[in-house]
Amino acid sequence: MTAGTVTRDLVIGLTRALKMPGVARTFEGLARQARDAHWPHEDYLHEVLSAEQASRHESVIRQRLRDARFPEVKTLETFDFAAAEGLNATQLHTLARGEWVTQPENLIFAGPIGTGKTHLAIALGVEATKQKRRVLFTRAADLVRQLLEARDARELTRLQQRLRRVDVLIVDELGFVPFDRVGGELLFNLITDRYERRASIVTTKLAFAEWVTVFAGDEKLTTALLDRLAHHATVITTKGKSYRMRKRRAPA
Repeated sequence: MTAGTVTRDLVIGLTRALKMPGVARTFEGLARQARDAHWPHEDYLHEVLSAEQASRHESVIRQRLRDARFPEVKTLETFDFAAAEGLNATQLHTLARGEWVTQPENLIFAGPIGTGKTHLAIALGVEATKQKRRVLFTRAADLVRQLLEARDARELTRLQQRLRRVDVLIVDELGFVPFDRVGGELLFNLITDRYERRASIVTTKLAFAEWVTVFAGDEKLTTALLDRLAHHATVITTKGKSYRMRKRRAPA
């Protein structure tokens, strides 16, 4: 075993002990570049530490993506703006920068089934994870069910605290399944708890006037919910025929 091999093994052992996988992956290649280009020691150290910083950043993003529980990863780059009616690509790319999360504000995507609402919500959620934001994707019916189960198990406060820590809560498909009064009240309390504290995205096939049908016909509850959700909100309307139906018909 050569001296160089011994030193390499010692360095790898130290990187494991210090939990520095970026250094472990790059120090040898960077050392060769440093020798060939006659880098000062400080430049080599800077490059190694920069590699570790980049590695940690990527690790945080990967964890944020896993925690978000997206059904699949969608991006703005893969969205067909040419086929979408009434959508402003510039507006969506501006939202991707994340100022609305910092404010915090809400986004509401409203339009017919299959017109890209969920795709865009996920894409903006993915962009938020790249900014190290905590994101959670859930369908509205699943969210209300979890709230009801947590209440029955006397775990509601813990769940509410966990949801409060989420920077961007994506509530998909509001309006597909109506809630009873208790479920509607739990969702209302969640939205109220996040009001002006955390950002949310809601996708829905319903016009605002139809939301009362989701909340057991309770007009007061629906009005109060809309008041909190739509205040400081950007409403984006999607139009046209279902993108999925168009793709099915394309071969014919």
